[in-house]
Amino acid sequence: MGLLGRLPKMGTRQRHTIRAYLRRSIQHRITDEVRRAGKVEVPAVDGVEGPSPEADPLSRALGAEKEARYREALGRLSDNEQRLIVGRLELAYSYAQLALATGKSSPDAARVAVRRAMLRLAEEMAN
Repeated sequence: MGLLGRLPKMGTRQRHTIRAYLRRSIQHRITDEVRRAGKVEVPAVDGVEGPSPEADPLSRALGAEKEARYREALGRLSDNEQRLIVGRLELAYSYAQLALATGKSSPDAARVAVRRAMLRLAEEMAN
C-alpha cells in the first residue's frame, strides 16, 4: 500500500507525518539498493577488454576490479554514508531528495554530507 492508500489513516494528527513517512520510505529503498548491490556478482572473464556493453553506467565507468573495490569500501562505511552515496551515485537522487531521505536540514546540508561520504569512500578504496 502506497502513500495514497495510507493518507486517510494518517489524517492531520501530526504536522510532519507525511514527510516522515516519505523519508522513511526513501531510506528503506536506499537500504534495499545497498543490500542488493552487495549481492551482485561481477563475473571475471579472461581475454575480454572491459565490462560488457549491457552493464550499467557505474560498472562501465569503474570496470570490474574497481567496482569490486567500490562495493567492498562501501560496505565498510556507516549506514548513513552508504545511503548518501548509493542515493546520489546509483539512484541519481537530487540533493533535495537526499536531504529528505536522510533527515538533513537542507539540500546544501545533504550536498556537504555526500561530499564527506565520498571522501571517506575514497579513503576506504585506497586501503
